[in-house]
Amino acid sequence: MNAALHKYIATHNEIAYIDIITQWVPHERAQNQGAQIMATKKTDDVFSLASFDPAKVTETFRDFAEKGAAQSKEAYSKMKTAAEDATKTVEATIESAQSGSVELGLKAIDALRTNAENSLSHMEALLGVKSVSELFELQTAFIRKQAELAMEQAKSMQEATRKIAETVTKPGKDAAEKAISGFKKN
Repeated sequence: MNAALHKYIATHNEIAYIDIITQWVPHERAQNQGAQIMATKKTDDVFSLASFDPAKVTETFRDFAEKGAAQSKEAYSKMKTAAEDATKTVEATIESAQSGSVELGLKAIDALRTNAENSLSHMEALLGVKSVSELFELQTAFIRKQAELAMEQAKSMQEATRKIAETVTKPGKDAAEKAISGFKKN
């Protein structure tokens, strides 16, 4: 054997060389001493070319690629569905907000018109006043009537705002509940 391929190792009560590739080779001194040396032959090396099978690698790679492609398609499908749902939710929310703001605007215009009409009527009534006591009586009645009207208008606007807020948040709430139920199933 070529001495360049061997490395010296010391084992318990033995001196031996190890052949890096295939087997244990006893040293002459170890044989002279009568030591028993274990000879082991390397039978299967996972890195050797003899155990390399290109068909298995190709098959494994193909399986890996097919699984990856299937998972990618599934993930894309889920993301596409989620994006479409989110788009529908945003559209419904914007539509609800637009109609709600129109409704609130019309209510505000109606309140302004009513207040303006009441103020003009009160001014006409004040022009026909004949005494200071009648002026105080008309002014007190007008202020009371305007306070009651302002309370009614505020309640009406508050109720309309509450309904609009519920309508605007409903699509988002429904989408969130759908997403949560989807997570619970998985």
